[in-house]
Amino acid sequence: MELTIRTIEKKDYLDILDLWNIEIGNTMVNSKNIEEYYEEMAMDKRYQTFVAIDGNQVVGFITSVNSLAVGLENGFIHITGLAVKEKYQRQGIGKKLLLYLEEYANKIGVRSLILNSGVQRKKAHEFYAENGYSKDSFCFDKTI
Repeated sequence: MELTIRTIEKKDYLDILDLWNIEIGNTMVNSKNIEEYYEEMAMDKRYQTFVAIDGNQVVGFITSVNSLAVGLENGFIHITGLAVKEKYQRQGIGKKLLLYLEEYANKIGVRSLILNSGVQRKKAHEFYAENGYSKDSFCFDKTI
């Protein structure tokens, strides 16, 4: 496998859509809104999405937003999505995506990264713990 990581491009949107829907289970991202979301995010430097490419195929992605926080100089990076195609999992791609984002964070002076993961995603929780992320809070949400 010849893996490269780069910034998302428009041609990647449908591959990313499959990862959002299948691997993460988020069907709120769909073919009608994915381009709108990523085009809007591309206009704001706080948002970053990186894709893992094997040959010409997108096999994973990580997307994030740099947020401000009182008491944290330069804020923190919130990882809002990370997924690798099932047949490519357990080959180090997710880890490489995390490290790529961590290097980006260091470059811009951010020292704190956070993420949320659905309670049902036990394997994802193990993956994050193996990569140095600790479970130190609860996430609450409400649809209104």
